Formats: sequence, C-alpha cells, structure tokens
Amino acid sequence: MSVSTPASRFSKGKLASSLPTQQLEEIKELFDNRRIGFSLDAPFYTDPTIFKLDMEGIFGQHWLYAASVAEIPEPGDYVTIDYGPTSLIVSRTDGGGVNVLHNVCRHRGARVLTEKSGSTGNMVCGYHSWTYAPDGELIHASAPGETSFDKSCFALKRAHSRIYAGLVFVCVAEEPPTDFDETAKIFTPYLAPHDLSRAKIAYQQNIVEEGNWKLVMENNRECYHCDGHPELACSLFPTWGLTDELVPPHLEEVWDRNKEAESSLEERCRRYGLPYEVVEELDTRIAGLRISREPLDGHGESFSPDGRRLSKKLLGDLRDFRLGRCSMHLQPNSWFHFLGDHVITFGVFPINEHQTLVRTTWLVADDAVEGDDYDLEQLTYTWKQTNLQDKAFVELCQTGAGSPAYEPGPYMKSEYQVEAFINWYVQRMQEHLA
Repeated sequence: MSVSTPASRFSKGKLASSLPTQQLEEIKELFDNRRIGFSLDAPFYTDPTIFKLDMEGIFGQHWLYAASVAEIPEPGDYVTIDYGPTSLIVSRTDGGGVNVLHNVCRHRGARVLTEKSGSTGNMVCGYHSWTYAPDGELIHASAPGETSFDKSCFALKRAHSRIYAGLVFVCVAEEPPTDFDETAKIFTPYLAPHDLSRAKIAYQQNIVEEGNWKLVMENNRECYHCDGHPELACSLFPTWGLTDELVPPHLEEVWDRNKEAESSLEERCRRYGLPYEVVEELDTRIAGLRISREPLDGHGESFSPDGRRLSKKLLGDLRDFRLGRCSMHLQPNSWFHFLGDHVITFGVFPINEHQTLVRTTWLVADDAVEGDDYDLEQLTYTWKQTNLQDKAFVELCQTGAGSPAYEPGPYMKSEYQVEAFINWYVQRMQEHLA
C-alpha cells in the first residue's frame, strides 16, 4: 500500500462547521464588515477561535514556504516545520525531490522526529519504535502476540510539495489550490539565476515574536516605519513604496538617488538578460505575489553600511555583484531577498494567536569559505538588527490590539501592500467560511 494522501480531517470547514451557529455568524460578520483601507478589528489579532480558523482556512489550505533545498542538500537530510497544530517532516529524496510527511506516528500520535533538522534513513518513533521508510511506509511495528496486524495500512500521512527555483513549498490540503504552478512560472525566471542548488546555509535565526502572524506579515509589507531601521536604511532606499507625489521633503534627495540607481540597474539587467519589472498580484490571484529587482543604495551590491558585497563569491552563474536585490513577497507566509552575493529567506510560522516564529536563513555560494570569502557577523548584521526592531514593532501592535481603546486605524497610501495582504486574507477566509 502506498503512502497515504492527506486525510479528510484536513478538508475545508471542519472547525467552522462545528462552531455554534451564533458564534460562526458573528465571525462571518466580522469579515463581511471589514472596513476597506483600515486595519482589522481586534479579534483578528487576539481571538483563539479566529486563530484556529486561520490555521484551517489559510495554513491548512494554501501553499506555504517551508525551506530551501540548501537546507536539505543530501538524500536523507530533513527539516521539521511546525505551525499551529501541524508538524511536518520535509526530507530530501534520492532523486533530488522532497517527501513531506506529517510528523505524527500512526500508533499513538507521538512526534516521530523531534529535532529541527538532521539526517536520517529510516525514521524511528521514540515511543514504541515504530519504524518508517523515508517515503513514510511503515516497515517495523513488532509486538508480542500480534499476528494479524497489517503494517501497510499505517503509513505516515503525506502532504503535497513543490520545488521551484530551489524553494520548497508545502500544502496539507486534500486538494491544494491549482494556480500555484502558474504563479511559479512568474517568479522562477527572476530567482533561477541565483541557483540555490549551488548554495549553502551560512546562518539561520529563529525569533519568536509576541504577536499574531498577520501583524508580522503586515509589518513586512510596508516601509512607512523604515526610519526605525537605521542599519537597513544604509543600503535599502527608505523610499520603498512611495511614488513621486508621496515623497516627503526630507526624502527628496534620497528619491532622486533611488531613481538614478534604478535606471542604472535596469540597464545592467537588460545587458545580462535578467528580468526586473515589477509583477504585483498580491490580492488578484490565490497564490498572491509581488516580485521585482530593485536597486540598493551606495555601491548597490548588498546589505552593508556602504552597499558593498558581503561575500566574495557570486551566486549561480551571475556575472555582476551590482544587481541590487530581487525582492519577492508570497502570500501567506514568506518574503525573500536574492542578491548577487547571498540570499535571505524569511518564513513565518504561527504558534498561537499571540506568538509567531520568524525563521530567517542566510545562504551563500557553496564554495564560499567563512573567514576568507565572508565574515559571518558582517553578513548577518543588518537583518539581525532589523529583525529585532521588527519584533519590537509587532509586539507593540499586539499589545495595542488587546486594549479596550483599540479600534481599526487607516492605512496610509504607502501601505497599499498591507491593504492588499489583508484583502487577500479576507477573501480567502470568506471563501473558506462560506
């Protein structure tokens, strides 16, 4: 018997259908009455039932970023991905693909693999030693007196997976959304030249933010607060998200420098055949995205105080360090920066209604040598500081959302991507609750 497909208990609407009618109608009303252009009502950030619905309707139904292939470079390498009530094992196969299995033993439900990452052949549950093959098939479950036990009926439950441009995506829905492959056709040409199959992990940071996952995503989708990121502002133009008519007087000089750098970057992209145009469909497709290649300040090479490269080794077959950053946002849980010298991935994994794990991974060329080609502290400094600052901002908002005085506030014009994220979220949840 082959490894089982996602079980029906992950199908749409299990929690929603079990809620008391009045409670469900009140939640639907919150979604229906959501005021366009304003932040969400407090329960969206604080209510445990809405969090559980998010885990069912968003994280239980849509494609999620899980890891990069550089995190599992060899057959048998694995990472475990945890969000809400779900734990998944993402492992590399002999053929270079991935298996994604629910990290739940079919005997008594114990976690099969308990480490965040590692390498394994057969997987042995530490409770009663039920043993599973890399594809999830149960191969050992001996016990005294058992003569009629059919092991073939108890494979680990499987989830769906895709690898695009070296990024691994998972979906636990019985029938995942069908448009993700089309979305991948858009972003793959931007990312493929950086070739993550020839990259390695330089560092990975896990931060638990005391905030709802939507606040984490909202914070990422705007640069209105970027004055609070002094290290990042050295290389990332703080005019991101602005247009000519929105530039405040104190940023006019920066705006002019940004436009000049943008023109120079576009010329180099055309020279090397690299796509750079903005593609923005954050709330107009189920697998919403925004991708573009944008200039960096200073030397325009990397996230350093003067914009100079942080690793001496170019990624993939790139021929120039001065390529700015290829920035991608994907709904619902990730964003990425692909540079000439390194890549940074960000994955958002909700824990509960007021806590969220943010996993940041720095990748460099696989032949880059720490200490010779890059200094780890310098490589990670800007985004380590930025992540800590964002953590503080998110936690301020979570505290405020719990106050009796809280009410939704208006998004500024430069926060249009926040509005797009919330609009995407509301659409998906209304479909789920319908």
